[in-house]
Order: sequence, then C-alpha cells, then structure tokens
Amino acid sequence: MIYQAIGIGIVVSFAFYEIVGLSPGGIVVPGYIALFLDQPIRILVTLLVALLTYFSVKTLSNYIILYGRRRFLAMILIGFLLKWLIEEIIITIPVSGIELRSIGYIIPGLIANEMRRQGIFPTLYSLAIVAVIVRLILLLFLKS
Repeated sequence: MIYQAIGIGIVVSFAFYEIVGLSPGGIVVPGYIALFLDQPIRILVTLLVALLTYFSVKTLSNYIILYGRRRFLAMILIGFLLKWLIEEIIITIPVSGIELRSIGYIIPGLIANEMRRQGIFPTLYSLAIVAVIVRLILLLFLKS
C-alpha cells in the first residue's frame, strides 16, 4: 500500500499544484502523510519537526549565506538531525505509552522547505487537503 499511496500522492499533488498553485509540502509528502492519518500524534510530531527546521534555518540564514541548494540541503539535514534528536530524547524519557515519532527522515525537511517557499499556513492547508484526498482514494479503490 506504500507504493500506491506515494504514486497516488504524486499524481494528486501535481494536479493540486496545477489547479491551485500551492505545493502540498513536496511531491511525495502527501502520500506518506495519508498513510499515517490514523496516527495524528505522529503527524503532529512531523509538523513540529518541520516547523522547528523552518525556524532553525531561518535563524541560521541570518549568520551564514544560505540560498538555493544550500538552503534546501540545510532544511533536509536539520530536519534529519531534529528528528533523530527528538527520537533519541524520547527513547530515554519514558512517556506514558505515547509514541512520539515523526514520519520519515526527510519528510520534515521537505515540508519545511515548502513552508519557506510559499508560507507556513498555505503549505499546511494544502498538505492536509491533498493527504485527505489521497487517503480517500486509497480507501475507495484499495479497500485493504
């Protein structure tokens, strides 16, 4: 079902971008988010990591020159490191049975990059819309 979710996510993301003009956090992100719509805490942690990444790179760019590919690489690397750090801290601190993990290692960085490009709220709104559409398509046609 992962391949189908990503494939459908790519098609729906592209169509959404062409119609509305907003990117839903990257071309593969809605497919991954759609797979985890039944785990809202995991989605919230992913979005939290993306926001932390966005603000970290924004702050970092005040001190070093970040543009283009360098900024994109900074988004991916900082998102990767923040996800890793959060998971390491959570593993060492027992939390009342709640699993605080994010989705993927590069997904937060991709979302943060789109937040920088088109704004935080347009990215989050479009990501939510496309992820729900992808999930509905999966439920309607793949019923598994």
